Amino acid sequence: MSVLPKSYHVFHNIGIIRTPYKDSAPYQPVQTDEGEFKLVLEPQYADGLKLLDTFKYIYVIYALDRITVKTVKMLINPPWAPETEVGVFASRSPNRPNPIGISIVKLYGISKNIVHISSIDCYDGTPVLDIKPYIDVLDSKKDADFGWVNKTGDENHLALHIKGIPHKH
Repeated sequence: MSVLPKSYHVFHNIGIIRTPYKDSAPYQPVQTDEGEFKLVLEPQYADGLKLLDTFKYIYVIYALDRITVKTVKMLINPPWAPETEVGVFASRSPNRPNPIGISIVKLYGISKNIVHISSIDCYDGTPVLDIKPYIDVLDSKKDADFGWVNKTGDENHLALHIKGIPHKH
C-alpha cells in the first residue's frame, strides 16, 4: 500500500456531469440505461465547444470526487475477476493514485454550454476536468487485445462486465 501523493498540479473543474445516478453508479457505461446524461459546463467554457458537435464520440475526463480511500493498493482483485490479482494500472479500478476517470461517450448535441451525451459511469454532480474528441484513426487500435483478461478462461462473462452489460452471475 502507498499513501496518495501530494498534489503537484491543480486542476479546475470546467463543469459537472448530470446523470440519474444519485447513490450508485455502474462500473462501465450502460448503453440501455434511461435518463438524461449531459455535461453542464461553466458558461465561460461554452466557446470551447465550437465544432465539437462534428464528432460522434468524445472523451470525458473527470474527477472521481467521491472516492474516500486514503491509501491505494498497488495490487488489486478486480470485482469481475476476484480470483485474479493485477496491478492497479492494469485495472479499471476507481481507487487510483490520482482519482481521475475517463469515459468515451456518444455526443448527441450541444446547446450553449450543455453537451448532451450517452450514458456515462459517473455519479450526478461529478466534476468535469476536460473534454477531447474521439478520432477513429488516432484512438481506435485494430490490434488492441484483452491483456490479462484473456487468461481468466471466462472471456464471455468478463466481456459483459467490461462492457457494463447487466447480467446474472
